[in-house]
Amino acid sequence: MAALLERIRRAGRPPLHTLPVAQARAAYAAGAEVLDLARAPLAEVRDFEIAAADGAPLRARRYAARPGATSTLLYLHGGGFVVGGLETHDSLCRQLALRSDWAVVALDYRLAPEHRFPTAVSDAWSAMAALATGLAPGTPLAVGGDSAGGTLAAVCALHARDIGLPLALQLLITPGTAARAETASRRLYSRGFLLEEAAIDWFFDHYIEPARRQDWRFAPLEADVDGVAPAGLILAECDPLVDEALAYADRLRLAGVEVELELARGVTHDFIKMGRALEESAVALDFAAAALRRRSPR
Repeated sequence: MAALLERIRRAGRPPLHTLPVAQARAAYAAGAEVLDLARAPLAEVRDFEIAAADGAPLRARRYAARPGATSTLLYLHGGGFVVGGLETHDSLCRQLALRSDWAVVALDYRLAPEHRFPTAVSDAWSAMAALATGLAPGTPLAVGGDSAGGTLAAVCALHARDIGLPLALQLLITPGTAARAETASRRLYSRGFLLEEAAIDWFFDHYIEPARRQDWRFAPLEADVDGVAPAGLILAECDPLVDEALAYADRLRLAGVEVELELARGVTHDFIKMGRALEESAVALDFAAAALRRRSPR
């Protein structure tokens, strides 16, 4: 990981938070899969649309390793609520579908600053409801995501509990969960570990006003988590968000929620998308796939 960080530093690309939003999106899209595994061929890769709560069409993409796969994971991409989309996480979604034998539906939820909080939350909830409506009774439905998408997945699981929608799993990959930057990991890994404090501030300032950050739809640690779906968490040791994610796992356990946790040592935020360079990425993908397979119909 240290050698990889040095290669990234030597490349001399400007940090996303120093760029205008449009340029940041283009830069993120250009580099998002450089270290990721090659896009695996699948039996089905199909684009379609889901209606948002306000009627806006949201792009989505369904992945399945075999025809007829029914168990479905709604996947919400990372990118700080500001960058990212279907193309930046295509390889990751293919790997999840290939390894788990679940169908994966990736959602192109609307981004800030054009669409500030809680638009991304509303879009994720609309997609979850639409997928649930389209599945046959008893078909497993799960939610998952990385980084900001992990936050959205946790919030989806809370909303699913509140509306009586059963979920098989919430798969949370390096999520943010806290309202305030008060953890030791936010200080220890604030610079030089890929996701820097300045970038987090930039993302959040585009997405949500400081006065609203104790809303559980932004900070799941502020929520009552009793009765939510079982959780699988994939975390990175050298991630400024790791302590708040661990705190969320502890909160879930204290509430009696089943928790499986994989903590990858010596790697940074976004490591799961670095399969060409890090063996820890494959281990994490296998952990996620196994958690899903354990919830498949027998």
